[in-house]
Amino acid sequence: MKRVTGTAFMCAAAVTVSLSMADIAKAECGDVTIAEMNWASASLMANVDKIILQEGYGCNAELIPGDTMPTFTSMNEKGAPDVAPELWVNAFKEPLQKAIGEGRLVSANAGPITGLGEGWWVPSKFLEDNPELNTVEKILERPDLFPYSENKSKGAFMTCPSGWACQLANANLYRAFEMEKKGWVLVDPGSSAGLDGSISKAVDRGENWFGYYWSPTAVIGKYGLKMIPFEASFAGNDNWNNCIALPEQDCANPKATSWNESEVNSVITADFKKSGSVAAEFIANRVYPGKVMNEMLVFMVDNQATGEDAAIEFLATKEDVWTKWVPADVAKKVKANL
Repeated sequence: MKRVTGTAFMCAAAVTVSLSMADIAKAECGDVTIAEMNWASASLMANVDKIILQEGYGCNAELIPGDTMPTFTSMNEKGAPDVAPELWVNAFKEPLQKAIGEGRLVSANAGPITGLGEGWWVPSKFLEDNPELNTVEKILERPDLFPYSENKSKGAFMTCPSGWACQLANANLYRAFEMEKKGWVLVDPGSSAGLDGSISKAVDRGENWFGYYWSPTAVIGKYGLKMIPFEASFAGNDNWNNCIALPEQDCANPKATSWNESEVNSVITADFKKSGSVAAEFIANRVYPGKVMNEMLVFMVDNQATGEDAAIEFLATKEDVWTKWVPADVAKKVKANL
């Protein structure tokens, strides 16, 4: 039998103690299940959460596949997963508020990404060239600046492809703002690729473009589009839900309104908040600037990067953002383990 020297024994003991301390740290944080939604920004956020919670806080973090309604339903009825980093809640606001009120779920962060939402956009160059046209209503008076390719006397407003819910809203807003009278044509791009292609073609040629899009997306980041505010205030949920969002035949009298504000929350289960207070506090603290998120989405598209790839890139190159979310000792651990 090989004799174990005192030095070797002490080294082995030190390793054992070190491993035990790591296990204790993980036990204090506990197990964390994080929903990785099936779109780019949510996948990035889930992977960043996993790395920071695992490497910085010592959690046993695990990603599980998710999507908006299935994840919400599972969290509400089964208490799992623990975390949904990017949950767009407009479609189920009342059920979410009920779940929060009855103590099953918690909105840990009501604004995890800034500058997000749906609306009407123009290229940044358009605003540089026409700074006075800084609202939707002002732009609607100038269809001549957005000539429609098939009839140059008309202005082109690019809507959503057929079958998308936003097509209904855009068609009803087109009527509410009397855009046909003002000289506009509602243009169907035919597909998601057609919509994106219309933007890239216009920006690459230095031409004006006006239409619907949403953020965070790689397209907004890559082509520098700016969302234009409406002068009209939001005309209420009844007008939006029971008219603007419905087919035209079910919306006889649409009222002019700003776009319905998009709400995105980071949602956690109430049990997780009680048992994983350190992790819950981190989730409450982290906010992605919209510009940074869009830059990361461009990175993902250009490099065919996964959410994990993008998370590592984000943590390596955006320290000025994420190190503000965590204590210095946690940031140090994360950086050491990248």
